[in-house]
Amino acid sequence: MILPDKHITISQSLLGLGGYILTVLDSPQTIDELWQQLEKTLGSPKFPTNHTFENMILALNFLYLIRAIDYTPEGKIETCA
Repeated sequence: MILPDKHITISQSLLGLGGYILTVLDSPQTIDELWQQLEKTLGSPKFPTNHTFENMILALNFLYLIRAIDYTPEGKIETCA
């Protein structure tokens, strides 16, 4: 489920969800704000797969590990420059 393969599409993988999070994260947001924004488009033609809140957390952990995102002192998530 982390990486796409023959049976898992990119939108079903955590890697695909992480990429989508980076496109949505245009300004620093809290986890709740980010989840509300993602919830609106998950399962739509824009992002055709439904993911759970837990999957979003796993994708955020992955993005943090590869230093694609960071946390502000206020606890908001932002992309790294």
